[in-house]
Amino acid sequence: MRGAVIHAPGDVRLETVDDARILKPTDAVIRTAVTCVCGSDLWPYRGAEPTDAPHPMGHEYVGFVEEAGSEVTSVKPGQFVVGSFATSDDTCANCRNGFQSSCLNVEFMSTCQAEYVRIPNAQGTLVATDGVPGEELWPSLLAVSDVMGTGWWAAEAAEVEPGSTAVVVGDGAVGLCGVIAAKEFGAERIIAMSRHEPRQKLAREFGATDIVTERGEEGVARIKELTGGIGADSVLECVGTAQAMRQALHSTRPGGSVGFVGVPHEVAVDGQELFFSHVGLRGGPAPVRRYLPDLIDRVMTGRIDPGKVFDLTLPLEQVAEGYRAMDERRAVKTLLKP
Repeated sequence: MRGAVIHAPGDVRLETVDDARILKPTDAVIRTAVTCVCGSDLWPYRGAEPTDAPHPMGHEYVGFVEEAGSEVTSVKPGQFVVGSFATSDDTCANCRNGFQSSCLNVEFMSTCQAEYVRIPNAQGTLVATDGVPGEELWPSLLAVSDVMGTGWWAAEAAEVEPGSTAVVVGDGAVGLCGVIAAKEFGAERIIAMSRHEPRQKLAREFGATDIVTERGEEGVARIKELTGGIGADSVLECVGTAQAMRQALHSTRPGGSVGFVGVPHEVAVDGQELFFSHVGLRGGPAPVRRYLPDLIDRVMTGRIDPGKVFDLTLPLEQVAEGYRAMDERRAVKTLLKP
């Protein structure tokens, strides 16, 4: 089969790779309907994470079950399924507590930019839709497998409540989905921090009431100005850089909360500063599996349309261009069709 492989920073190729197959009775194999490039894939692409040897890429997927292991009874061949970038058995103590991305048997997906994908822990990871959705819904269902679920987690971790003021730091796909989530959680005011006009437009379409173009301490000052000098109730940090984390923490009012979901790179939090700020801080890999039934339903009923974050669609053969376009900020998120 064909799959994307990264060889070095800036060097992603579509190659012939080993076929996806059942290795354990808890596995399933799916035929990919659509997949995509994630903003977090840009970390190794830009050299911020090492690539010591060529390896497959991709962790977002929806598709059709081709084969299920002997211990998998929750899905069957032919069904259309949505999963999570973090697989889980959905039965261990951490899963039962709602943190499937900390499952005691977690495996993180990394081979999904391909024609077929092996899904570990398929019994607990995959959720079948009611029938085969129309292709127009596939992009939004694909978003649910990561960026929409991660934006949802950001809003939950930041404790967004009805009538509150929320700030979203980051205008990539996760940040834009965070705007959707903040609106669904009932925030009265949603301030999106973005310098890019097309992304600002989409943020407003998703529910943002205000746009702040400043960054760093200037951005913090603007947030304070918009919130009576106090700061926001909830801040969703959807980038993962040191500047974004500082911006998030300093934009939050005493007693407010930051939900951080951007994979941290060179981020350090000063304990004494956090202590005296009275700001709550929670984050980590999103427990997407907990949200799948609800988010799938919201997509299928037309309540949310996170698939709009995909502004570039390419055949899988052009995966390298998909990476380049996102790296150069010519695209928010690239959809790939096998």
